[in-house]
Amino acid sequence: MAGASLRVIICDKYAISRFGLLTILASRPDVEVIETTDSGVHAIMLARKHHPEVVVTGLALGGLSGLELIQRLRAEKLDPEPRVVVFTMDHTDQTVTEVLRAGANGLLTQDSTQDEVIAVIRAAGRGQTMLSPLVTQRLVDWFRQREPPPAEPQPTLAGLTPREQQVLLLVAQGRSTEEVAGELYIGVSTVRTHLHRLRAKLKAKDRAQLVSFAYRSGLMST
Repeated sequence: MAGASLRVIICDKYAISRFGLLTILASRPDVEVIETTDSGVHAIMLARKHHPEVVVTGLALGGLSGLELIQRLRAEKLDPEPRVVVFTMDHTDQTVTEVLRAGANGLLTQDSTQDEVIAVIRAAGRGQTMLSPLVTQRLVDWFRQREPPPAEPQPTLAGLTPREQQVLLLVAQGRSTEEVAGELYIGVSTVRTHLHRLRAKLKAKDRAQLVSFAYRSGLMST
């Protein structure tokens, strides 16, 4: 419904974390905190009862972990399915990976500002996934530092004789063995010998792979 508040449940083992998040969210007119809890099991019960758009959870909970809570909420098939934002002080690479794989739609850290907390939760409410700037920057740095995959070597014609190149070009143009023989004024058996040698040199299993090589090597554009 237009103008309706974003309905949120907060769950974390530690009261100071719950109170801090509640204080931030309670000051926003477009966000309604339905309830807070320190129990993962209770959070599931609250989600069944109130159908929140967003559940903000820590990883340490009573009864089950935050990761288990994410998985359980996804299995509940609630309508709407609550989006989950994780608030954690442990944002190691392993934790970030586990949280994202579990299906979290947002990740906040102890360094997140009030505006960042609101932005991530609102994004989750819109069905988007957003991470805190600190985590985003680490992911970008990781991506940039990755070794690029080795480039596939460009196939060359250097190992082929002029006649083999002629045969390959005609085959790539769709000529049959008999047509190649007629165009080059050689016997059909000779064409077959050239094709055999081409497949051996290019490690091609069939005519289709020969055609592929002809295009990738630039032979078709010469």
